Amino acid sequence: MEDENYMRRCIALAKKGLGYTYPNPLVGCVIVHQGKIISEGWHKKAGESHAEKEAIEKVKDKSILKEVTLYVNLEPCNHFGKTPPCSDLILKMKIPKIVIGTVDFNQKVYFKGIKKLKENGCEVITGILEKECRKLNCRFFTFHQKKRPYITLKWAESKDGFIAPKDQNEKYWLSHPLSKQLVHQWRAQEQSILIGVNTAVIDNPKLNLRDWYGKNPIAIVIDPKNRLPNESFLYKNNKANNLLSITSKEVNFKKGELKPKDLINFLYENKIQSVIVEGGLKTLVFFIKNNLWDEAKVFKTKIKLNNGLISPKLEHKEKSIISVGSDKLYTYINL
Repeated sequence: MEDENYMRRCIALAKKGLGYTYPNPLVGCVIVHQGKIISEGWHKKAGESHAEKEAIEKVKDKSILKEVTLYVNLEPCNHFGKTPPCSDLILKMKIPKIVIGTVDFNQKVYFKGIKKLKENGCEVITGILEKECRKLNCRFFTFHQKKRPYITLKWAESKDGFIAPKDQNEKYWLSHPLSKQLVHQWRAQEQSILIGVNTAVIDNPKLNLRDWYGKNPIAIVIDPKNRLPNESFLYKNNKANNLLSITSKEVNFKKGELKPKDLINFLYENKIQSVIVEGGLKTLVFFIKNNLWDEAKVFKTKIKLNNGLISPKLEHKEKSIISVGSDKLYTYINL
């Protein structure tokens, strides 16, 4: 039970880095001496100290590290990247016991850190809250195991099941202001947002953070004929480094259709670990039809449209339902 409690703290610390650590995983670490946490650390940003190093450096009396247990939600790295291997630092400090939530499925690390620690005399325990630790890094693991980003679908629909009015030039807002704020929080947590070019042309969206804090995600537009206007917000404000347009120059659109494999390869080659798909209807249906999604978040509102574009349909049973203002948020998981 104590191991699980300390691992829960690791997870809580790791979550602080959500949205900031790409392409690195979320990692938290606690160091325990004689039944008490004496130091904590978490990975804040790629290129900065890893969680283990941060926690170790905070311990003033380094001599007691020979008597501690180090808890970390992810297997310590064993390769040189922007920072040295954490496994080397653990061995250097002669930390005798390491408790790990889950192995790292990145092939550069996979069991290599654990093996090195064991071969050098450390006691290593793995699999503590393993399910929770894997869920924490679902984006990172999906990218490395499935060679594609973790894909979340998001839309709001009216009480009578429409995603938009018949006249799409008509300005409308279906969801409650609290739902809008929650969506901006999600944007801060994901590496990218994807929409179709029709949505980009009609709505001229900003796809940035306005009702939450954090880093703006990369904007991705499926745009086979390069229709995104130069005067659009996305083009003018994101062209330098925060806009990816999927045109016929990058991907082969046979008969105007995008093949799922080509889209996934494009996203993987551009090192996109997570994407939230925000519309429009055709784009959402494309992902659902091709079973290219991991999670779906659907706001069901109290507003009636009477007619319009019928919202996408999922055959899955909802994982959870919560109230957000006057809306109901349905979450679906694609297992």
